[in-house]
Amino acid sequence: MNPRAGRLSWSEVSARRLERSALAAPSAAAGPAELVRALCGAHAQVLSAAELSVGIRSEAATRGDVRAALWEQRSLVKTHGPRGTVHLLPTADLPLWIAALSTMPHPANPFPQQVRMTDEQTEEVIAAIGKALADAELTVDELSEAVVDIAGPWAGDLVMPAFQGMWPRWRQAITLASYRGVLCFGPNKGRKVTYTNPQRHLPGFEPVEETEAQARLLENYLRAYGPATPQNYAKWLNAPRGWTTELFASLESGGRVQRVDVEGTPAWVNAGDTEFPSEPPRGVRLLPYFDAYVVAGQPRERLFPGRAAERALTPSGQAGNYPVLLIDGTVCGVWHQRRSGKKLYVTVEPLTQLSTAQRALLDEQVERVAAVLEGRPALTVGTVSAGAHA
Repeated sequence: MNPRAGRLSWSEVSARRLERSALAAPSAAAGPAELVRALCGAHAQVLSAAELSVGIRSEAATRGDVRAALWEQRSLVKTHGPRGTVHLLPTADLPLWIAALSTMPHPANPFPQQVRMTDEQTEEVIAAIGKALADAELTVDELSEAVVDIAGPWAGDLVMPAFQGMWPRWRQAITLASYRGVLCFGPNKGRKVTYTNPQRHLPGFEPVEETEAQARLLENYLRAYGPATPQNYAKWLNAPRGWTTELFASLESGGRVQRVDVEGTPAWVNAGDTEFPSEPPRGVRLLPYFDAYVVAGQPRERLFPGRAAERALTPSGQAGNYPVLLIDGTVCGVWHQRRSGKKLYVTVEPLTQLSTAQRALLDEQVERVAAVLEGRPALTVGTVSAGAHA
């Protein structure tokens, strides 16, 4: 590692992000909660993708280890995180996340006036959710019944357009209830999602003070994905750019973050955190849907150069909708998996010709994916496909 205070190259930035995301080399010692902390949360809208995202960053962890951390040890919690999307977060860090997410500026209520709740009604619903889940794990229907019983019939008015019908009014407060620390996900009941109160697993729960929480969350983000700009942070958090710019300026004047130069563009790191790898980024990785590295990594044109942007980003430029092939820190293709009985086929679509060394590393990565999914590696076919027994 070399201390650097002058102009940084994108190669140096990429190499450090890979290292800090446990993608340069999987960790031999870190457990699931430590790995998720290093990522600033693991996207878990599709829980199997989160399990793979965490598992491939460990030398030995499997999806079973992630599930045990989530449902048995309770060192992880499944809840709404950055951008309101479902994440795995370290349970011990929840007081920080709740304080930061509940006090940041939020987008305007997207619902029409006749659907919205007043501020007073919102507070009533959040209190009702917290009370209903204080000692229970409830399906959404069970929770709905409890909220209506506590808050009143108006909370159950079917006014929110849903997939094949209408949802009750109270459900627009689910994400905010997560941010307030009274709702998270519980283990499924069969195929049904459940909710519970995370404070059941946090004795003596006390949110971090608001200003300090905002500062520490930004510092955690910069440690993982810096150097970064206020615009990068705003996109990751879904916060107003003006607010994040003011936050950066406040921490810079307070000596907690500092400005650096990345190939002529100003960006920020935590104060004194100026060591970068001397070697360029190396390695072949298969990252699942919405892996934190590609969602948080900016600028996108560096991470998804040329054809990678066309193949692995949505037309609006959103990252994460496709599992990606990462070579030397850059997206170089996509991949997908298909089950047939006990066999899991992994098909990789590289955008460039793989060298012999890269192909060997890809074979190793397929084996690791199979191990995380608690399977047995099988036959490799051709130059872009591989199979593993699940």
